[in-house]
Amino acid sequence: MAAYLLLLLAVLSRVIPHAPWWSFTAVTGSLLYFGARRPWREMLAPLAALIATDCYLTVFRYGYTIRWDAAFSWGWYLAAMLLGAALLGKRVTAARGVAGALLGPTSFFLVSNFGVWACAGIASYPRTLAGLAACYWAGVPFYRNDLLATSLVLAVALGLPALARRVQLIRAQEPVAGK
Repeated sequence: MAAYLLLLLAVLSRVIPHAPWWSFTAVTGSLLYFGARRPWREMLAPLAALIATDCYLTVFRYGYTIRWDAAFSWGWYLAAMLLGAALLGKRVTAARGVAGALLGPTSFFLVSNFGVWACAGIASYPRTLAGLAACYWAGVPFYRNDLLATSLVLAVALGLPALARRVQLIRAQEPVAGK
């Protein structure tokens, strides 16, 4: 249930209007969490929801046409769930959570900006090494925000249940008053 609530938060964090500099979405954290907590047969739901969200935003909010370079992001959505399953599916530790919070946004940054550069997306960058560097440089503010958002989402989604278990364990070990 929590994985689906995070998926809803991810979609809402993208479609609710916000300032362009904010660019703070729950997409990466929710995909990592979904991959860690839900079986593979359920992976089409977040994939379809985020593809539909991308199509809505591209066509109706930004007035562009859907281009084939969107497949870079859509493929990454699936890869992020795979990363969540591999990294956080069996065992969750602080180190694994931090690794997810770093690897998720970093992989999206690398894949999506490469797709923009390679396919002459929204901003046409020359297909040179300098053009690729300029494309990555332009994405740094979004990368920073994704790192922050993913860290926050994973800290809450993974940290609060761990904290609750720890408190419950401590309470179970406390001596009962009056005995």
